[in-house]
Amino acid sequence: MRRQKSPLILIIPSIIAIISLLFILIPSESKQASNLVDEFYQAEQKADFASSWELLHPKMQDRFSKSSYMQDRVHTFMNHFGADTYTFSTSRPNKIKNWKMTEESEPIEVYEVIVTKSYNGKYGRFQFVQYTYVSLDNEEPGILWDYKE
Repeated sequence: MRRQKSPLILIIPSIIAIISLLFILIPSESKQASNLVDEFYQAEQKADFASSWELLHPKMQDRFSKSSYMQDRVHTFMNHFGADTYTFSTSRPNKIKNWKMTEESEPIEVYEVIVTKSYNGKYGRFQFVQYTYVSLDNEEPGILWDYKE
């Protein structure tokens, strides 16, 4: 007489496999924030300021028109610093629950990522550190900077 195998022997490993696959395929919010920062600064590295502007949060886009942003970035980094490109490194994202871009802004949840850009320019080697904030809000995702005093 053959003994039937319990269906749990197949179901439990299948559930574990599906859950594991979801954790691998769906990045955490922290990873999403990190990916957005990388995408933004990679576009800036290539002087693709039109693409990097598109990754800015709508509140940042309100501060800079696309054309003025593109002109300012080229002028500042290429003309003033005398550097065509840079390398960059980032910190781990740190979640902040009630962050404000300005003193008057409504608080939002963001991830803070500290970006260090390293240049070799006409004035030698130097680093530029920028505190970058990422909102993952479905309505208004994007890159933000701090403008508080």
